[in-house]
Amino acid sequence: MVKHIVLFKLKDDASADAKLAAMHAFKDAIEALPAKIPFIRKIEVGLNINPAETWSIALYSEFDTLDDVRQYAVHPDHVAAGKLLAEVKESRACVDYEL
Repeated sequence: MVKHIVLFKLKDDASADAKLAAMHAFKDAIEALPAKIPFIRKIEVGLNINPAETWSIALYSEFDTLDDVRQYAVHPDHVAAGKLLAEVKESRACVDYEL
């Protein structure tokens, strides 16, 4: 099993309303993906409630193989979900590890 963890930092200069709207739209879109991408074993998006922290969004997902993660990364529905953060995203960090 491969665990895929992604953190997103949002732009400081983006408005709070824009960030919140993008965060919720992204969460809804990502959490709808298992119905469209059958090889996702588990997926969830957490929205940081602690304003003192740097990262705003955590995405946690599980796949059978790293190849599944790679297919997920380029899947059109996943790409569309990622675009929901385009205006407010500053950076992204990712770790994929195998159990």
